[in-house]
Amino acid sequence: MELKSISGQPVIPAARVTLRPLQKSDKGLLDLYAGDQRVARATRSIPHPLPPGTAEAYIARSLAENRREDVWALDGTPSGLGELVGVISLTRMEDAKAKSEISYWVAPILWNTGLASEAVRALLAANPQNSDTIFAEVFQDNQISARVLTNAGFTYLGDAEAFSVARNSSVPTWTYLKKLR
Repeated sequence: MELKSISGQPVIPAARVTLRPLQKSDKGLLDLYAGDQRVARATRSIPHPLPPGTAEAYIARSLAENRREDVWALDGTPSGLGELVGVISLTRMEDAKAKSEISYWVAPILWNTGLASEAVRALLAANPQNSDTIFAEVFQDNQISARVLTNAGFTYLGDAEAFSVARNSSVPTWTYLKKLR
């Protein structure tokens, strides 16, 4: 399937959302959803409260030509859900060729609707970074995100810890792996 590209990054269709690169007009919804403590606490890098300018800086980094991380908005416009209902990304791993790490979040109003699973499956099927292996980690108190990964064919690797900016502490994680080739 030939994917349309914006800024060198493919637009990836899924059933209810389209994965598209972030754009400057996403700032308001990024501020709203990433500023939600429930979203921030489920990530390593989103601070809470969200400082002014954070969304703009994130959008700018996601559009930079020399980026390591490709970021897609979960655009629910095709199904009437809204322009941005979540974010999913792939980060190229520095120490290994053809390896990436996936991360994602969905607006709390749409939790438990299957959107994260849909986005993860679509991104894996498109494999826009041409990865052999995709890694993921979730905080151990986020069992639903762990289920998203296992339902998408990820294999549990083990336990670890990661620092959460919003929690200002290290948090136990589960680490997963998906071989694409």
